[in-house]
Amino acid sequence: MKPSAALNLTAAVPLDKLREECGIIGIFGHPEASKLAYLGLYAQQHRGQEAAGIAAWEGQGFHLHRSLGQVAEIFTPAVLARLTGENAIGHTRYATAGDGALSNAQPLRVDCSKGPLALAHNGNLVNASALRSELEAAGSIFQTTSDTEVLLHLLARSRAADFETALNESLVRLEGAFSLVLLTRNALYAIRDPRGFRPLAWGKLENGGWTAASETCAFDLLGAEYGGEVEPGTWRRFDSHGSAVFRYAPSQPSRHCIFEHVYFSRPDSQVFGRGVQASREEMGRMLAREAPADADLIVPVPDSGVAAALGYAAESGIPFRFGLIRNHYIGRTFIEPSQQIRDFGVKLKLNPVRSLLAGQRVILVDDSIVRGTTSRKIVRMIRNAGAAEVHMRVSCPPTVSPCYYGVDTPSRKELIAATQSIEQIREYIGADSLAYLSLAGLRQAVGEEPAAPTRFCSACYTGEYPTPGLNLETAAYGRSCR
Repeated sequence: MKPSAALNLTAAVPLDKLREECGIIGIFGHPEASKLAYLGLYAQQHRGQEAAGIAAWEGQGFHLHRSLGQVAEIFTPAVLARLTGENAIGHTRYATAGDGALSNAQPLRVDCSKGPLALAHNGNLVNASALRSELEAAGSIFQTTSDTEVLLHLLARSRAADFETALNESLVRLEGAFSLVLLTRNALYAIRDPRGFRPLAWGKLENGGWTAASETCAFDLLGAEYGGEVEPGTWRRFDSHGSAVFRYAPSQPSRHCIFEHVYFSRPDSQVFGRGVQASREEMGRMLAREAPADADLIVPVPDSGVAAALGYAAESGIPFRFGLIRNHYIGRTFIEPSQQIRDFGVKLKLNPVRSLLAGQRVILVDDSIVRGTTSRKIVRMIRNAGAAEVHMRVSCPPTVSPCYYGVDTPSRKELIAATQSIEQIREYIGADSLAYLSLAGLRQAVGEEPAAPTRFCSACYTGEYPTPGLNLETAAYGRSCR
């Protein structure tokens, strides 16, 4: 028998989910800027749980603190007391495989010919490798493996006389997804790529200062008034004179990440101009119309499937019940039992309510199936609790392609829907039936008219990428936030 051991939770109990890699926050003109940045990151902890950092400007220079771990663990009162100044930016991230080095945590800070700069990035530059090779050949020395650092080198090497001209020249060379907060000695810039892949909103603080964040749930915690989205292809500058907008690139067809509405964003956020909770409930309603089943209970996989399950129940008239209870109080480590327990990782997080499930025909609702391993364990758990039937319903289409725009996605060969039919997936997970929401149904659920041109990127469901040079067979890219 192997001895008991304390194990890292994220490594030992991988959730079968796609993961957003970053959340960003910017604060300008507040005497406790770093504390507000901390609160903004705390509200966006779901967007990244491996590392976080805050850079604060105090007149003469930056105070920077970055560390591995979660926001509340990193930013103790003593740490925040050292991050003085009225302007700050923050970042929380997931690490990609083999990429958890502290050197890759953000914000990144440099002193260059354009002055002191700090930068935080949500997204992924698909041409980062080519730009990096070009810059290295010209003498640039990189300190990280992050694609974000490419922008700092472009800025530093620009021959433009002023910072904003250098910024515009640098941004137009980037291809892919980037929502950025950039802090200089006298201004905060909120920047979005021309297609608007990743969300970025701005707002006004109660004291007259400004903020920008990946999600509006951060504004709720800060007491900030929502101002709107940073428009794709623009930057918005916040300084002592107020706010100003500049378009640095021509308009392109919007390609907002549709998975922000399916899973990534918090339900209480407004993303791409629409409430996330409303979208998810509508996904459930559409799913009930497209894939009904005779059943006694609707049971969500908590927490990701709750909103869609509510919509499915409302549309179908079948009672909604929390037949699975999630343990919300698991730390980052746990003690592994000396004797192997089947499906231990899933049992640690979820437990069935046997009195509700026994003898019942259950519709199990979740937002996605990635590898299928967790869904298989949950279906087995519900059957072992006595359910007579288990019908799996998924509130998005099958995920068949990796994302190159800022999502930590398994390779195509690891995506079960890329290599298996729906019937084969049903057999693998052990459900009595399996159905996914159609792409047309998903588009309608997020507010698009059926005949209208799409505003969303759905490459993970179609393999059709909106940036040039990417396809299923060949793609040169650098993972975001590395």
